[in-house]
Amino acid sequence: MSERPEEPNKASDAESLLPIDEHVEEGHDAEGRQVRHRGIYLLPNLFTTANLFAGFYSIISSMSAQSAMRAGDTAGASKYFAFAAIAIFVAMVLDGLDGRVARMTNTQSAFGAEYDSLSDMVAFGVAPALLAFGWALGDMGKVGWMVAFIYVAGAALRLARFNTQVGKADKRYFIGLASPAAAGVVAGTVWAFSDFGIQGSKLSFLVALLVAAAGMLMVSNIKYNSFKELDLKGRVPFVAILAVVLVFAVVFSDPPRILLLIFLAYALSGPIQYLLRRRKA
Repeated sequence: MSERPEEPNKASDAESLLPIDEHVEEGHDAEGRQVRHRGIYLLPNLFTTANLFAGFYSIISSMSAQSAMRAGDTAGASKYFAFAAIAIFVAMVLDGLDGRVARMTNTQSAFGAEYDSLSDMVAFGVAPALLAFGWALGDMGKVGWMVAFIYVAGAALRLARFNTQVGKADKRYFIGLASPAAAGVVAGTVWAFSDFGIQGSKLSFLVALLVAAAGMLMVSNIKYNSFKELDLKGRVPFVAILAVVLVFAVVFSDPPRILLLIFLAYALSGPIQYLLRRRKA
């Protein structure tokens, strides 16, 4: 009588057939013992994925705007450029939420940090550069795409430097302009002027200076307030709630121009404070 062959391990066979490797991350438990975690945390990475999608949508909208321009549809092009800019601002909100959700739910991970950085590169590095190139820089030929690349390279270097300084730098400050703030300057400029019906080709030189400056500020050593010292969980005076409501009301009264002014003011605050410190010294 022949022996019955052993049934294969169905679970292991299923895992071997999966085209995606299971992520394994080492860490420590509450008692300090080394443990290995399989898989990734769903909730914070959903926000990061939404951030990535917003950046991707911005890129697609910028490409659609260029197609509309070639077809002579200036109104349609302005609409798509506005969509591209709005998507970048949506990405900023999502980028601010994923880290806070991870900390609130105690689901921080090295995978999440790397995924967030890559998503930021798309949403705040590539998307704003393509938006500026499609709206204004494309008419400048090689100079235009070189300026756009300066911005992309600045964003990549800024994110890489930020990742290497986690846990080492003073949390009260950013070294160099943060990539979301730089993206806000670019997106706000395109959105505000498109809303006025002004074509980017008339502002090519100004936009080139703005985009190049944003790229250089990201890799500079200028300090910017991070506002991370603000305690959002603690008690605040009642007037603080009124101030927040007032800020939201002002922003929603004219989003394109108010957001542009806010991000421009923040971008300029670093160099102004730097010059004031140098003057006092």
